[in-house]
Amino acid sequence: MDLFSPVILGDLELANRVVMAPLTRMRSGESGVPGDLVVEHYRQRAGLGLIVTEGTYPSREGQAFVGQPGIVTGEQAAGWRRVADAVHARGGRIVMQVMHGGRVTHPDVNGGRRVVAPSALAIDGEGRTSRGKQPYPVPHALTVDEARQTLQDFVSAAKRAVDAGMDGVEIHGANGYLLHEFLSPASNRRADEYGGSPANRARFVVQVVTAVAAAVGAGRVGLRISPEHDIQDAYETDRDDVRATYGALLDHLRPLGLAYLSVLHAEPAGELVQELRERFGGPLVANSGFGSVTTREEAVRLIDAAHADAVAVGRAAIANPDLVERWAGEQPENEPRAHLFYAPGAEGYTDYPTLRAG
Repeated sequence: MDLFSPVILGDLELANRVVMAPLTRMRSGESGVPGDLVVEHYRQRAGLGLIVTEGTYPSREGQAFVGQPGIVTGEQAAGWRRVADAVHARGGRIVMQVMHGGRVTHPDVNGGRRVVAPSALAIDGEGRTSRGKQPYPVPHALTVDEARQTLQDFVSAAKRAVDAGMDGVEIHGANGYLLHEFLSPASNRRADEYGGSPANRARFVVQVVTAVAAAVGAGRVGLRISPEHDIQDAYETDRDDVRATYGALLDHLRPLGLAYLSVLHAEPAGELVQELRERFGGPLVANSGFGSVTTREEAVRLIDAAHADAVAVGRAAIANPDLVERWAGEQPENEPRAHLFYAPGAEGYTDYPTLRAG
């Protein structure tokens, strides 16, 4: 087993163990429909073992960014069908990350809709909106019935994604967005069945993932988590609480037989991630995260040491459409142009050179 060998994650057969991490790129305009540029971006990267799309909203209320794609309308689904077809035409595999932004949004982003979260606690900071940077608003705390409707939005989105040709879905439970907001004791101050104890805080995520797995097949479903990431005020600073919360989550999900668990953590080979991997009992996709760029050396080391079954890579996949070919041949890499990550247009998106043209 090495980084460039095939691997099976549930129903997903991958040609290699290099996974394109979900990467927000904001190129889908006001309509949230992936167009020609987005199709080309993903097509170019079909040589990666698995592409995880950028976070895609399951309801307009859950839209977190201007220019973010959705999977709500027929037009959006048709755009994603073109993406899936382009990736499959080159022999690739692609899953859609379904992401509800929760309180990480603003009415000037989500079309004037309400902003929702587990509790009525605003993020301390500002977000980018269609009218420039603005403070995050105090969100509406979802009732139990509203939470269950939100769960149905995840299910409908997953069905739409698979019907549009995606090989599966990744549920976004990380990075301070809605599902992570339920997990974190800093953002979840509820006193009902979805709050308080670690098991209660994990309950909504368990229900969402279980329902999605029942709808599209567990072997097509992955879950992304980011314990201790401490981003967007979803703080998790007590290791014992983290272990209890994520342990409860994974103990409940283990029997489902999900395709994979993707963990974003600074120490993927460390004690916490490896304990969670054991409790999950299925394939682990490791991602060392935002703090440091994942290098070829780190990816090789994680697989060679059997600390993960696959490795998610972000910035290197942005800058190198043919990343697997470069890494396999130990070829030099393009440098990512970070100032263009969220810019409109092809520059810094589809214009990175490959080793071989065409």
